[in-house]
Amino acid sequence: MTLRNFTIDIPNAAIDDLHRRLRDTRWPAALDDDSWADGTSLRFMQRLVNYWQTGFDWRAREEQLNRLPQYMATVDGAEVHFSHQPGTGPAPLPLIMTHGWPGSFIEMEHVLPLLTDPGAHGGDPADAFHLVVPSLPGFGFSPAPTQPGTHSRRVAELWHSLMATLGYTRFGTQGGDIGAGVSMWLARCFPDDVIGAHLNYIPGSYRPALGDGLPPITAEEQDFLNRSATWAADEGAYAALHATKPQTLAYALTDSPAGLAAWIVEKFRAWSDCDGDLESVISMDALLTDISLYWFGNQLSASLRMYKENRLSPLKFAPGERVRPALGVALFPRELPTPPRSWMERVFDVRSWSPMPKGGHFATLEQPERLVEDIRAFFRPLRG
Repeated sequence: MTLRNFTIDIPNAAIDDLHRRLRDTRWPAALDDDSWADGTSLRFMQRLVNYWQTGFDWRAREEQLNRLPQYMATVDGAEVHFSHQPGTGPAPLPLIMTHGWPGSFIEMEHVLPLLTDPGAHGGDPADAFHLVVPSLPGFGFSPAPTQPGTHSRRVAELWHSLMATLGYTRFGTQGGDIGAGVSMWLARCFPDDVIGAHLNYIPGSYRPALGDGLPPITAEEQDFLNRSATWAADEGAYAALHATKPQTLAYALTDSPAGLAAWIVEKFRAWSDCDGDLESVISMDALLTDISLYWFGNQLSASLRMYKENRLSPLKFAPGERVRPALGVALFPRELPTPPRSWMERVFDVRSWSPMPKGGHFATLEQPERLVEDIRAFFRPLRG
């Protein structure tokens, strides 16, 4: 692996082009300018676009992000962007955290100091981690794959090589959204190297083996399957499009920053524990930093296509298959449909199952302290 320092430095011409496109936004009509019933509110979008153009300071956010130690590496022939912060404590545990869509590596900005230096934030130094936070291929500053086949399992293989080259032969993994799938694949494929996997989301593609000779579906599990089907019918159109015709959508999101923002913001509002007031839990600056990474990265087709890759390589398990590394799950109440513990125990050694009092899909942004404490508690008995 070749490793080199990385500094974010978006050209002025790209920022000027963004501002021009925002200024020239062509707005759709709406039955109700304030309503979110048909998708992203027109009134909210007009306010967001105006702030993105005239108030949001990308250079200030860029300077803040560049305080994170960032690198580019060539891993198994793929270029990977990642942040790597060594821990401060008597024996920090290596941990790799993976984001999802529509997130990015910046989701971990606030949990990074809590995990790497707990002693400086009211915690026990013995809970310190060496933290590695990569950007998924085709997200942010990790270049897009040039051929098919980059699904969550392939990403897990890349992450395993990355950790080994950094000198981390035994490590933990954590993730939400796509990152949860990557973490599960890491535990499944590399049980001798992964000491445990902590999730704050369980991918919808996860399916244990069912059928003759296996335990029948319980009432709780059937309720989950019913809720998942209802959710997919009511809310899953975005995923169906990503997983079937991502290139078609990519033209619109690549050409229109307002379109990109509307596509992403609707999910942040729908999936966070905000009671309809998104900015009460995630600031406009945080939203626009994330959206700007997608815009400046100019790799929309690759980030959308990850859904298609994962549809073609789902998390299905054979009868009798078990995953040895310990599994921990933080259950946030406004998360997407979540299965009961028994559904996971059909395959995994579930050591921790932690219902949370509040929070949604974007736990690192919404409830960073609660998530961090659950990560610490899960890995505490696995250290050594």
